[in-house]
Amino acid sequence: MLLDTAERESQIGSMATMEANAPRAGELLAFLLVDHGSRRAEANALLDEVVTLVKRRLGPKAVVEPAHMELAAPTIAQGFARCVAQGATAIVVHPFMLAPGRHVNEDLPRLLAEAAAAHDGVRFVMAAPLGSHAGVIDAVVERCCAALLEHDPEAP
Repeated sequence: MLLDTAERESQIGSMATMEANAPRAGELLAFLLVDHGSRRAEANALLDEVVTLVKRRLGPKAVVEPAHMELAAPTIAQGFARCVAQGATAIVVHPFMLAPGRHVNEDLPRLLAEAAAAHDGVRFVMAAPLGSHAGVIDAVVERCCAALLEHDPEAP
């Protein structure tokens, strides 16, 4: 029951934020997905895959770019600039992270403000991290069940 209540409160808060920050007439919206970044190329490649899937879901005209907070390129400033170069006048930044820790609450807002300072007239908002969103919970359950099947010596 706690998860249901937390999820409902999160959805209500998200809807209010979306309405307050909805695209304005004439704005071109872009999505900037930001992860921590890694020294391992295969870890960074996951964000590129997610960007491709989000763009496919939103349609071919959607502006969706990756950025890494540190350790890899493109940086947040580079990703922000790529969005603007494609005509974006409003950017929704999604921290592709699980929890609202220090990076989400302190580092990302600072890095985004620095990136935005180079682009007058472009506004940005930051989405919540993945957290306990119903889709994340579904993925956890699905992955756990798949692990059981993969490692069950009795499975066909």
